[in-house]
Amino acid sequence: LALLTVGSNAFMTCPALPARTQSQTARNLIMTEAEITAILDKAHGCVESECAVDDVSDLISELKVQQEVLNVRLGTIMNVVAHLQQANKKEKRKTDDVRAIVNDMLRVFTTQDDKFAMGFSG
Repeated sequence: LALLTVGSNAFMTCPALPARTQSQTARNLIMTEAEITAILDKAHGCVESECAVDDVSDLISELKVQQEVLNVRLGTIMNVVAHLQQANKKEKRKTDDVRAIVNDMLRVFTTQDDKFAMGFSG
């Protein structure tokens, strides 16, 4: 009986390793909680109604809206990367210029009232 008990532990996860979870902050860098909820609500509505044509259309519409929002965010991030690379390569690099770009970048990744700032002054 003791042998069976010891052998069954082979199929359990190692308690020394913590479960890998994604932090709330990391997840919100991409989408706000409201945006995630909107998509999940549409998806759940679709599943609950056996994916009726109207519910799938609603889900597609919501996904297209989020796709546009994420494309704008990606464009902003790409713009920040380009400006930051250029400012950091300069021979007589101005710390204040780099700091200003980094401050602009922080706005891209910060939510206020569950919304992202979308402007970049660089």
